[in-house]
Amino acid sequence: MARLVDVIELMIKEMIDENNGSAVISRSMLAEKANCVPSQITYVLSTRFSSGNGYIVESRRGGGGQITITRAQPMSKRDYIRSVVEAIGLDLTQQQAKILLNNAISIGAISEREGAAVMASVSDRALARIESDIRSVVRADIFKNALVALMVD
Repeated sequence: MARLVDVIELMIKEMIDENNGSAVISRSMLAEKANCVPSQITYVLSTRFSSGNGYIVESRRGGGGQITITRAQPMSKRDYIRSVVEAIGLDLTQQQAKILLNNAISIGAISEREGAAVMASVSDRALARIESDIRSVVRADIFKNALVALMVD
């Protein structure tokens, strides 16, 4: 069974697709439809619909929690990878890496094979011998370097 965040992400993406790349949603109405609390909608928006994932999210205060989500204009594969690398902070969890790679694959910035290779190199299994308190920092460094290597034509 799909996780709730995946279901919410799919619901939002369908709304965006149905409305030519942009959708206005109400956080509370979407939460009611997904049978969850509004903070879960906020979590999905911040983790799955960031600029690094190819979206522009605008929140309107006082508008009943209305949010406009727009698919950013297509950019070159190189520019997309550069934006992802720049968006990554000092650390990165395995789940965050997986989301970023899935998004890069879905827009065609990298191939499934390239994504699988990068994921294998930054997985918890690959980094098992790294102390847990610095594992996410090492993962971020490896992830960034792998993506930069994919930018080379």
